[in-house]
Amino acid sequence: MKTDHIKEIKIDESGRLCIFPEKERFSMIWRSATEVHWDDKGLFLFSPKPREWSYFDWYKHIIKVVQEANCHLVITDKTVWIDIPPTLKEEIESFCNLI
Repeated sequence: MKTDHIKEIKIDESGRLCIFPEKERFSMIWRSATEVHWDDKGLFLFSPKPREWSYFDWYKHIIKVVQEANCHLVITDKTVWIDIPPTLKEEIESFCNLI
């Protein structure tokens, strides 16, 4: 399985959770029919705006879907967090430490 670093995690102006991998590209991720999408211009994975699921649920889901595509995405001390509430950042960091 490949490993790639997450450059940036943000909640955009549309309310989507966006995850920017450093190197890997996932232009065919839509085929998984999991509501995880890839933006070819911005080079990021994204979820729809949360309805029943929280942003943390979407984060875990995106990471799982990408793992099924044979890639492990990891945060680093260089990951940039944009418009991510502190509690969500803490949840994500704790989750990443458990994996």
